[in-house]
Amino acid sequence: MGKKKVIQKSGDTKEGADQKVSAVSSKTGSKKIDSGFVYVNASYNNTVITVTDTAGNVIAWSSAGSLGFNGPKKATPFAASKVASTVIEKIKKSGPFSVSIIVKGIGSGRDSAIRTFATQGFAITSVKDATPIPHNGPRPAKVRRV
Repeated sequence: MGKKKVIQKSGDTKEGADQKVSAVSSKTGSKKIDSGFVYVNASYNNTVITVTDTAGNVIAWSSAGSLGFNGPKKATPFAASKVASTVIEKIKKSGPFSVSIIVKGIGSGRDSAIRTFATQGFAITSVKDATPIPHNGPRPAKVRRV
């Protein structure tokens, strides 16, 4: 089926194998990140919060649906604050501690997510609203004929 595992005696270890193990164990340590971005996507149906570093690599994310909220409860301010607190727990050790918050959407969880980050001791450098706004909108309905 697959390859068989070959067990070597302790006297037959190779130097290259020891070097690989030490290199892998040194990479497993978590990096400290100074600054980053927090993306809050608050829609009518759900609230999703994503934390990235300055290069855009995702560090942690969470949503109201992944926490067990279902139906219209996912879009509440309470659910948004719980989502923010779970993301904060995930990034507590590695950072970032100075964040720039980018909010998108018109859901009711916008403000409570920002307030949760502010009360947990994060240095908020800026808050930007990136909600998409139509310049022309959809095509109007045809004229009604009576």
